[in-house]
Amino acid sequence: MNGARGSLDIEMAWAAHRRRLFDIAYRMLGQVSECEDVVQEAFLRLTRTGTDGIDDIEGWLITVTGRLCLDRLRRAATARVDYVGTWLPEPLVALPGAVGPEDRFTLDETIRMALLVVLDRLSPAERTSYLLHDVFGLPFDNVAAVVGRSTVACRQLASRARRRIAADPAALRQPPSRDDLEDVARRFAAACGTGRFDDLVAALDPDAHGEFDSAGVVPGAPLEPITGADVIARQLVAAFAGTATTFRVSAVNGEPGVIAELAGHTVAVMALVSDGRRILRIHAIGNPHKLQHITEPGR
Repeated sequence: MNGARGSLDIEMAWAAHRRRLFDIAYRMLGQVSECEDVVQEAFLRLTRTGTDGIDDIEGWLITVTGRLCLDRLRRAATARVDYVGTWLPEPLVALPGAVGPEDRFTLDETIRMALLVVLDRLSPAERTSYLLHDVFGLPFDNVAAVVGRSTVACRQLASRARRRIAADPAALRQPPSRDDLEDVARRFAAACGTGRFDDLVAALDPDAHGEFDSAGVVPGAPLEPITGADVIARQLVAAFAGTATTFRVSAVNGEPGVIAELAGHTVAVMALVSDGRRILRIHAIGNPHKLQHITEPGR
């Protein structure tokens, strides 16, 4: 392959396909830093292989990205046995002065935190089959090449994934209007800021469900999911009382959520599921490692 021509082909492929590969990697892995590594590795492999003899560069890159992600998912399944408390995906948050997630990822309904949480409960093969076929439109023959199973087996894997996703009412729900979602998020942020127990309870559904990913490094943070408006409100009051933490509404994985900041640093990101009147679920991430891509300038 001519060196100059090959470099041009790869530069064009980077410009044309990088975002789609990010989309695939994040939905498969739920971690920004990991998906960046995977996309870089896919293009490094293309550079080493060269574009001669590759009829479909995008298809080749998607296959490599899918296999890299699947390998990481399988390793993660073992590693998370030792993870302290609840594991949640890294949030995508738009912050002033930083590269926004919308510049790297396509923000649509498949990136909502509620769906990503359900996807994380699937087996690596189920998650891969479902995402590559149902979300990204790859034929099952191509999916089989990534997963390493037969086309029939991949159809069955995707079908099982669909059933498990459909069983969770929040995963594929029809969301309320954007205005209603933002109104609920604003009321919740204000209640967090004042620390008024009654206001927090009023913002939450009586049977609200909350989970907090702290990796065990945030003192007093619950390690197991908690249920009930009173229980969640007491936890929030205890966590932030007497601190100078501020709360503001921001897009979290494409939907209105709440960011908690202390001394200029993001200390928690709360993805919210609501019915347009009250909050049904809170997926909160406070693991500092999962917030690095938010707090580091220019990322």
